[in-house]
Amino acid sequence: MKSDPSISGIGELVPDLPRKVGFWGAIAVMVGVVIGSGIFRTPTTIAQNLGDPWMILALWLAAGLIALCGALTFAELAAMMPHSGGIYVFIREGFGSCPAFVFGWTYMLITKPAAAGGIAFIFAEYFNTLTGLQWNPALLTCSALFVLTLINVIGVRESTGFSMVVTALKYSALVGVIALGLFRVVYGGASTVGTLAQSAVEIPLWKGVLVALTLIMWTYDGWSDIGAIAGEIKNPERTLPRVYISGTLAVIGLYLLVNLVYLWFVPLPEMRGSKTIAMTTVERLTGPTGATLIAVVIIISTLGSSHASVMTGARVTFAQARDGLLFRFLGRISPRFETPAVALWVQLALSCLAVTLLKNFESLASSFVFTMWIFYGMGAIALFVLRARRHQHARPFRVPGYPIVPLIFVLASVGMTVLSIVADPGSTLPWIGVLFAGVPVYFVWRWLYPAAHAAV
Repeated sequence: MKSDPSISGIGELVPDLPRKVGFWGAIAVMVGVVIGSGIFRTPTTIAQNLGDPWMILALWLAAGLIALCGALTFAELAAMMPHSGGIYVFIREGFGSCPAFVFGWTYMLITKPAAAGGIAFIFAEYFNTLTGLQWNPALLTCSALFVLTLINVIGVRESTGFSMVVTALKYSALVGVIALGLFRVVYGGASTVGTLAQSAVEIPLWKGVLVALTLIMWTYDGWSDIGAIAGEIKNPERTLPRVYISGTLAVIGLYLLVNLVYLWFVPLPEMRGSKTIAMTTVERLTGPTGATLIAVVIIISTLGSSHASVMTGARVTFAQARDGLLFRFLGRISPRFETPAVALWVQLALSCLAVTLLKNFESLASSFVFTMWIFYGMGAIALFVLRARRHQHARPFRVPGYPIVPLIFVLASVGMTVLSIVADPGSTLPWIGVLFAGVPVYFVWRWLYPAAHAAV
């Protein structure tokens, strides 16, 4: 008997997914990925490694400007090539199928599972704090990822609608934290707290800066993810640059102000002992009721960010399979829901494996940042290659300040990668091994499936 494709979830291969996502849906996905767990968790670890509040704020600004340089660079590439896959597409068009395969291989096995798992892990921490329970964080994380994957399988309209609601909620919550802090400063009661005093740490400054930058760049990360669903965005040539730029600027402003409130109301020694810094800050401003409310918002926020991360990550695997550089079944869509269902379920399995093996937020974050920045640099270099090789190709958007802006981003990518290796070679070497293992795997794949390679 012939199986029902709507039940199996495996349909036919298609050139790309339907374009159903408008400007506000795209903004919700992008900002939804960026504002996730990081802003509610990383300030604690940053405070443990740096003792100067002004230096901390300066690093948040510098990292934001680096992210903006990257967003401007990728906006040109995405508007030029508005197809599902994002950085995978940029690397494929700039350097060919082997580097693109290695990116997709690393992204599928390490980068996206670590990202989705790391975000959801913060959900588990805040959930346990709010409820007073001590449930296994890995089990909670994987359960949350299962539900979010199911939502993504059901449909892209449902997914973007969910993202819009959750993004509006968490953005409003962070604006509320800023407003509460401003109110306390203006109307009194804050003078004894807001000193932004230094507090010494024992680790070397260079290492503290590196740890802080790694975590800050994790917190900003997600601005690039909108390129992964470029094949589903309406009027992409106009919409994508607007989303990249406006979304990144909004997040930079929000992060700077939120961190100022954290540092103003929670001295560094106290911040170092609080894994739930947002709850600590709001409790200082409003009392226990406000802290409970912000914890609920953070739980929803991390779920929303994980949801958007799940949505964008599977599109890269889908695009690579569609090109014949991964198993073809990963490039199939559900005829009932018009989503890359198989890629989504495989991503879930790998994310749960990453959570089980890496076990804590810091390990998940560092593995993501190290591997991803290598490919961020390659994606940006692809812009220079394509400007030279396809100088007559239509470009709906051009990077302002070229070549300085993309060059800044390339140098930042190289710096992040090198410093990560120098600071912690023991942790980064396994990821380097997985990355380079992709090269022989590619040639084996090419030998096994020559027809698929010829089609790319």
